[in-house]
Amino acid sequence: MFFQASDNKKCHFLELLDNDLKPTKPLTSRGEPWLKYFGHPNFLCARATRSIVNHAPIGEYCLRFFPWEEFKCLCGLYPIESRHHILHECRRYNNYWNPRRDSIAHFTLFLKFNCNAFSFRESVT
Repeated sequence: MFFQASDNKKCHFLELLDNDLKPTKPLTSRGEPWLKYFGHPNFLCARATRSIVNHAPIGEYCLRFFPWEEFKCLCGLYPIESRHHILHECRRYNNYWNPRRDSIAHFTLFLKFNCNAFSFRESVT
């Protein structure tokens, strides 16, 4: 089934809240773009975008598009490396911990303090 024809495509988008704890809308028309929250550097914006649309180079993505590749988490605690696992459970990404990862402010801090989260494995050092 194509993504465009899927009734469940919304389930792949990460719902984030703004500073007033209201849902953000991924719009770039009528007002300021929603990616303004991630600012510079550009790699932070790229990792945020990958995570929000669930097209990050993680196991969950590989399982959907490249099922012959490895999709388990490298922490060894989870059979499928998912976005939820990375944000809330994975021990590899604990440089910034706040259970409130649904707000843009905390999500941005998580990405800043965990530089390898949602990045390509080749860039992991």
